[in-house]
Amino acid sequence: MIPNLLTIGASDPTGSTGVQADLKTFGARGVYGMAVITALTAQNTQCNGGLDPVAPDFVAAQLAAVAADVRLDAIKIGMVPSAPAVHRIVEALPPDVPLVLDPEMISPTGAHLLPDEAMQALMNDLIPRAAVLVANIDEAAVLLHIDPAANTQEMAAQALRLAEMGPGCVLLTGGRLGQPSCADVMASAEGLRWFEAPRIDADTTRGSGCTLSAALAAEIARGALPGDAAEAAKSYLTGCIRAGGRLRVGAGSGPVNHFYAHFTDVEA
Repeated sequence: MIPNLLTIGASDPTGSTGVQADLKTFGARGVYGMAVITALTAQNTQCNGGLDPVAPDFVAAQLAAVAADVRLDAIKIGMVPSAPAVHRIVEALPPDVPLVLDPEMISPTGAHLLPDEAMQALMNDLIPRAAVLVANIDEAAVLLHIDPAANTQEMAAQALRLAEMGPGCVLLTGGRLGQPSCADVMASAEGLRWFEAPRIDADTTRGSGCTLSAALAAEIARGALPGDAAEAAKSYLTGCIRAGGRLRVGAGSGPVNHFYAHFTDVEA
């Protein structure tokens, strides 16, 4: 039976990030995808022109409608733009469904996307519910109130500190370190596990964070353990970035190519 996977997050009209990137990833990874929209955005590959949050009660109504009718094998949560929306989502979450949380707090330009109240609600109410918390080094720094990690040793220490916030495990991504090898680290009760891939010199990385966490959530929905899910997700993302040059979407940073494996002339 094909697993069912729900994403909760913001809409991107370019289809590069947010729930659109999640749904593409779900399809490419062999699961049935559904979406609850938390906010509408006006953005393209060059700029972000604004965000219009969906009313928290209607966010919860979307979630309740799906959960009342559909078997959910996992849930991924991306951007939740306000504390009331976080609270209403937590109230409406079905019990015993694995949750992958990728809170999308910091834009690629370094801008903070969430107000302080929403950040606090994430830390208090959602992070402890997560089976896997996915964060990049900038988001980890905000959550821990410290400077971003400057090397893999600091990444490891910060991943362990994030794990103390209560999630089942933490995947801290190191692509923003700018090193030749893109190293991610997972902290769990079993210790640390590293995942590495060579850095690809390509301007086709838009949506890479969403895609990685969505692919991880898809593997969780299929029954994989978090470490194995992260390994498969990183391999998939590497292929998506490598094949991104086949796309021509906008004049800014191009999106990853979610369906590269469906084109026989594209190297994985």
